Amino acid sequence: MAIDPIGDKYGARLKVAEIPPGPPVYQTLVAEVYGPEYGEQIAVAEKIREEFKKTPGVVDVDWTVEDPQPQYRFVVDKEKAALNGVSADQIASTLRLALSGAAVGLAHQPKEKEDVPIVLELPREQKTSLTDLGEIRVVSGSGALVPLSELTRIEEDAIEKSIYHKNLKRVVYVSGDVAGSEESPVYAILKLSKSLDRLRAPEGYSVERYATHLPFLTDKVSMKWDGEWHITYEVFRDLGFAFAVVLVLIYVIVVAWFQSFRVPLVIMAPIPLTLVGILPAHALMGAFFTATSIIGFIAGAGIIVRNSIILVDFIELRRKQGMPLEEAVVDAGAVRFRPMLLTAAAVVVGAFVILFDPIFQGLAVSLMAGEVASTFLSRMAVPVLYYLHARGEEKARPEESTLAA
Repeated sequence: MAIDPIGDKYGARLKVAEIPPGPPVYQTLVAEVYGPEYGEQIAVAEKIREEFKKTPGVVDVDWTVEDPQPQYRFVVDKEKAALNGVSADQIASTLRLALSGAAVGLAHQPKEKEDVPIVLELPREQKTSLTDLGEIRVVSGSGALVPLSELTRIEEDAIEKSIYHKNLKRVVYVSGDVAGSEESPVYAILKLSKSLDRLRAPEGYSVERYATHLPFLTDKVSMKWDGEWHITYEVFRDLGFAFAVVLVLIYVIVVAWFQSFRVPLVIMAPIPLTLVGILPAHALMGAFFTATSIIGFIAGAGIIVRNSIILVDFIELRRKQGMPLEEAVVDAGAVRFRPMLLTAAAVVVGAFVILFDPIFQGLAVSLMAGEVASTFLSRMAVPVLYYLHARGEEKARPEESTLAA
């Protein structure tokens, strides 16, 4: 991105935040690194972070390993402080006042509704210099002003780094976002998988990757994909299971109505035909196949079954009236086409209002394209399949009567 060179110049990490935010995840792309030792996890996570940076379309790369941050401690020389009659608490209070400031009173302003606190502290430029801090003076027991540099010594060490845990397992997060023409994390993961196949732990073995669950043990370094991918997987899995349940319920209901185990298969056969319209329509609209697209596919299945029931029921009605099978099939396709077309038109008009919504666009595309495709295809597919089914039954009946005789 254009802002990355600016951050690199000052050693800063820059990110572009989404408003409103997406699903409740840490980031779009998240690689969780687990292992027996924290140093090994950091080493593997650093390699993964480099692969993130090399992958086209992956931006805002970051990780949860903090850079070394020095800290300076003023250690009180107890012997010198005692000789000057200065306590350690007095030195600590003086430094606290200089660095953090302290409220010393309230200013009563006539135009203010509440009192304004008066805070005493050093200017910012004097708080960042150890030399200036060492020149701060404290009152000794004799009343003389003694600089802190004569009562203390400065020791340098590093601030302790934060260590993250997930489900009681120590983890290092490597995160990133996606930008460009491919906004789905799935495409980025597919690109990264090729390079991560060559990833090795410090001990030389390959790093095992998980997509849907955490590693049971952390005796070896491993990696798990998380972020929007995990949400996407769960949504598609749950919706797929719900669709399977819907198909079973539709089959049971149609079996109960038509008293046949094969006729429901004929009625439900046009459901996959909606994909003939849904998938090309998503490609033409430049829309991603999202969770709302699946919801539209499931909702459209009910309408398609309703149209198929209209055709099959009309065919059987004509056959009961004495019409031959061939004529009944043709007549049903011609007479019942109008209500089917009106149903599809109503769905298209109703879904058009959400066609350009960024969230529900997939739902609108699935409903509109699926209904148009299934209306024209099911008008031919259902009568033909029912004709083949009925002819097969008619041929089987003379054979059964001959065997019975």
